[in-house]
Amino acid sequence: MKVAVFFGSKSDTEKMTKAAEVLRDFGVDYEAYVLSAHRAGDLLRRTVEKVENDGCEVIIAGAGLAAALPGVIAGETTLPVIGVPLESVSAGSNGLGGMDALLSIVQMPPQIPVATVGIGNAKNAAYLAVEILAVKYPELRSKLVDFRKKLADDAASNGGTGVEL
Repeated sequence: MKVAVFFGSKSDTEKMTKAAEVLRDFGVDYEAYVLSAHRAGDLLRRTVEKVENDGCEVIIAGAGLAAALPGVIAGETTLPVIGVPLESVSAGSNGLGGMDALLSIVQMPPQIPVATVGIGNAKNAAYLAVEILAVKYPELRSKLVDFRKKLADDAASNGGTGVEL
């Protein structure tokens, strides 16, 4: 089980680390790459080919602003690609709060899908990657079922009462 995690700028490292934490918690191997779709297209293509050859089964790609990275990767592979729209904090950013990235990732042309999670939600991208992998790996599915049961137990722990306002 292996996931490749891409993001377009070193400034996104902290945001995308949240995906790595989830993958580690579930025992899923991953590799991380910082590559710009706009500035390093040839290297990006070669790296996508490499991760395919290395046995990666799902790709998570985070990007801000024009957010081409997930779509470019999806155009280069048949592996599932999960896009994470990121709010840009770079100098000269447009202050759109990540909506620009969300719309760039979610509006893909027909036949080249990119699954998309909420703005900045790298954790959900990792959970979705785990769900995809769990279809194939029974031991991972078991961990996921246990995790979901714990979520339900924690949510029901107070029986819906005892909330102080």
